[in-house]
Amino acid sequence: MTSGPETTSGPETKQSYAVVGAGAVGGFYGARLTEAGHRVHFLFRGDFAHAKQEGLVVESPLGDVHLGPGELLAYGDPRDLPPCDVVLVATKALVPNPAADLLASMLGPGTEHTTVVTLQNGLGIEEALAPVVGSRTLLGGLCFLCSNKIGPAHVRHLDYGLISLGQHGPTGAAQGVTPPMEQLAADLRGAGIPVALEDDLVAARWKKLIWNAPFNSLSVLLDALPQELLALPEARALVAAVMAEVQAGAAAQGRHIPDAAAQTSMDLTRHMAPYRTSMKLDHDHRRPMEVEAIIGNPIRAAAAHGVDLPVMTTIYRQLCFVDARNQGRLPTLDPA
Repeated sequence: MTSGPETTSGPETKQSYAVVGAGAVGGFYGARLTEAGHRVHFLFRGDFAHAKQEGLVVESPLGDVHLGPGELLAYGDPRDLPPCDVVLVATKALVPNPAADLLASMLGPGTEHTTVVTLQNGLGIEEALAPVVGSRTLLGGLCFLCSNKIGPAHVRHLDYGLISLGQHGPTGAAQGVTPPMEQLAADLRGAGIPVALEDDLVAARWKKLIWNAPFNSLSVLLDALPQELLALPEARALVAAVMAEVQAGAAAQGRHIPDAAAQTSMDLTRHMAPYRTSMKLDHDHRRPMEVEAIIGNPIRAAAAHGVDLPVMTTIYRQLCFVDARNQGRLPTLDPA
């Protein structure tokens, strides 16, 4: 990015967007913003050649979108993207976070007023990217979205779509509702995407973990859909135990999550379309899983305040083994 942010001309000036990671999350939200008249630049990785030739397809109950090759603004190199008003980061939250290097290539001269929005799962996300973002506005977006990437540049949206937005502060303190949050929310709502504005981003991330921590992790370890985890009393008790530890971790950081939030998460899960979680999809395709962001970081955050999360710690150790085996990091042994 080497010049001032571009805007989309029209009756009203619309913000321009860059989507870093045009998969299940970035592809869906980027396509909706494009349909709403925003100029959206998509950064693809492995799918770039296919996207340039065939475009981007998003199937959705809200209406299918096909951005053909003549309409889709696709890029394979982050250095080629123009400066934009907003950068949506929708890559996986791995260790190290791949978005850090991508943003470092994008946030050059002309991006001083660019807003960066992380749409990644887990805890400690903004802290990992803040050194690269620098003095620019850094927002966090928590997506309650059932959406899968089913092929190259091909996304299937199944249900929901809410984004909860909060602003990151250097000390982690609540920042309240800010003008950049309100401006982004207006764009998203104009694209048919529901938005909730959060006073406290850290509290919102802990609240999202009420769903993410149990259902992502246990869907891998028990080879189950989220609804199946609630169908058996023993599995449901395990889900509830993880939720209770998320509440304890949040409390250790001075954030209160009411018991009603856990019950609401279970109720929403019972009624959502059958859906494999993002961690389960990564496991099944032998991709690295977001173990640290979703499980490890919350454990460490609680431990820093003297609070132990024993159930989540056991789950964390199991996931570390499963992930290591999936990634070929275990020794090859021949049984007798």
